[in-house]
Amino acid sequence: MTLTLPAAETVAPPTTRTTRRPPKPLMLPTALMPPTGPSTRPRRPSASRAAAALPWALAATLFAAYTALSVSRHLHLRTTGFDLGIFEQAVRAYAHGRAPVSELKGPGFHLLGDHFHPILATLAPFYRLFPSPLTLLVAQAALLAVSVVPVTRVAARAVGPWAGAGVGTAYGLSVGLQQAVVFDFHEVVFAVPLLAFALERLTLRAWAAAAGWALPLLLVKEDLGATVAAVGCCLFLHGRRALGAGLAALAVLTLALVVLVVVPGLNPDGVYPYLSSVDGPSGDPVARLLLPGQKWVTLVVLLAPTAFLALRSPLLLLAVPTVAWRFWSTNPAYWGTSFHYSAALMPIVFIAFADALTRPCAGGRLPRWTVRCLVGAALAVTAATLPAQPLGALGRPATWQSDASADTVRDVLRRIPDGARVAAANGLAPQLTARAEVYLFPRHPGGAGVRPEWVAAYDRPQDGLFPARQEADAVRALASAGYAPVRSGGGITVYRLGGEGV
Repeated sequence: MTLTLPAAETVAPPTTRTTRRPPKPLMLPTALMPPTGPSTRPRRPSASRAAAALPWALAATLFAAYTALSVSRHLHLRTTGFDLGIFEQAVRAYAHGRAPVSELKGPGFHLLGDHFHPILATLAPFYRLFPSPLTLLVAQAALLAVSVVPVTRVAARAVGPWAGAGVGTAYGLSVGLQQAVVFDFHEVVFAVPLLAFALERLTLRAWAAAAGWALPLLLVKEDLGATVAAVGCCLFLHGRRALGAGLAALAVLTLALVVLVVVPGLNPDGVYPYLSSVDGPSGDPVARLLLPGQKWVTLVVLLAPTAFLALRSPLLLLAVPTVAWRFWSTNPAYWGTSFHYSAALMPIVFIAFADALTRPCAGGRLPRWTVRCLVGAALAVTAATLPAQPLGALGRPATWQSDASADTVRDVLRRIPDGARVAAANGLAPQLTARAEVYLFPRHPGGAGVRPEWVAAYDRPQDGLFPARQEADAVRALASAGYAPVRSGGGITVYRLGGEGV
């Protein structure tokens, strides 16, 4: 499906010497061309500058909100080894010129044997300057926030700067982005701005630039190869056949190479570990894609902020690869809106929304008041759900208050020296990964022949990555394994192999 441009009207020259009629104005272009706005009158320079600055101001505001939320969670000990600790270990290794090995995943575990995300290496210079998990969280906030700029610009070109800012606000507060902010750190945040800028270039018919923005997605995560192929198909259908076919072919080839060769070659079991969830049981493929009903709820949640108008734009087809693999998988975690899995869908959904606002309907173009009502509806849906969403925590005083218990925990963990080998509970691991070699407790000590000198564990474990009973049994077994408590406080205890007393 292609998005076509309306033809400009040709004004014939006058044939008599009578007073000339002024030429009819050209039809406003669709979202695939940069319109001058809903009004044909030229803007004052000051107004143009304000309109150009508006997307960046919105991005800066959201960057501050995203950063505050994620940093607060880390300071309140709500981040985890799976996955902030894992990614910090990878970036830390890149920063020191080593392969991205994560001890939390297992001794010597090469992370490119799990997912293909070499783009993480771009964070290495920043981490070398600021070796902390906060570096990853701030980088994540920046990547998500900058994606607001192209989304807002596309909407502003379609419906004007202020209505465009409304679309950008709804996008920045969308469930997909908020869930990505609140669940530690993940490589997919690189895909969000890349997709947003690629789609902006598509709407401007800057075909080569669109391909250029889409190409790095192949370095973010292997499943995005299908999305890059979809962008290539879009270029092909718009007449850029060589460029589109080349991009799609490269994407498919890279996807096959990564899944069949690269990841298995670096995986300790010699496999691509996620094929099992894709294979799954045989049966009715339609039922597998559309059932259970949780999948329909996810689609409603993702599309409701656009008043479902995004369905009118063929740009939404670029979301099909991601939705398809998620719904085809047998892993229920992929079916809902939690975690980070919907982040890469958000630029597609909202740029499709902006495109839909300019597309002709049965009665012609949507009236300006209808457009404003639709943007208002998007903001109303977003505002109504905000208190229940992660960013709603910024309105609660506890988010901004110091946590004495967390301070005590960090003080206890300082008993572990820098560079030590330590097995830490999932909730304690990211407090240590910047300065120690951290393994996962209760999988270690003892597992895979690894015997860390130190252990950091909860006194009263809760169900989480491991069942509470399993973790409690492992704590009780530490004494027989030769570990003694050396310091306690804040609900945790640090143990040392052959240590003495608290």
